[in-house]
Amino acid sequence: MTKRATSKYKIDRRMGESIWGRPKSPVNKRSYGPGQHGQRRAKKLSDYGTQLQAKQKLKGYYGNITERQFRRYYQEASRRPGDTGENMIGLLERRLDAVIYRAKFAPTPFSSRQLVSHGHVKVNGKRITIASYMIRENDTVELSAKARDMALVLEATKSPERDTPDYLEVDPGKSAKFLRTPKLSDVPYAAQMQPHLIVEFYSR
Repeated sequence: MTKRATSKYKIDRRMGESIWGRPKSPVNKRSYGPGQHGQRRAKKLSDYGTQLQAKQKLKGYYGNITERQFRRYYQEASRRPGDTGENMIGLLERRLDAVIYRAKFAPTPFSSRQLVSHGHVKVNGKRITIASYMIRENDTVELSAKARDMALVLEATKSPERDTPDYLEVDPGKSAKFLRTPKLSDVPYAAQMQPHLIVEFYSR
């Protein structure tokens, strides 16, 4: 796990946008970067800086993913046929915690990871506690009876902030079926993601 256990939304200010699209994001009040030098005029990024920022944004979006894990997703995506960037998005969206978040069982990627690690999630009837567990097409993810009554789950299910994507078949607050691996255009990111820049970054 990364060390970003607190100040989770600081990445929004660093990127200059709300990457999860949440109203509580600090970038809505302070659009400059964090830290004592945050209000200095932003320098024009080099090609490397642009690629690095794209990587940090996508990696940060999925919560506590380490650099080693993220690089492994790139390596796996590059081994598969087709577009490496699209493959990488598909792998990230197949993570169990990502599916929980997309199904609106949790309000953030961080809380979805917590639901999984605390044993509140089953995949095809089997309890799974690994957030990075890879979901396959037609797998069914369901919440435990205890989790369905949690305030966090009820709040997320009723939240108008996000819609559930069409690659999931969702029974709100109860279960979700993973219908297919999505492409970049299918994923409802609140901010623009540029996986092709990440491919360029790792291909240097």
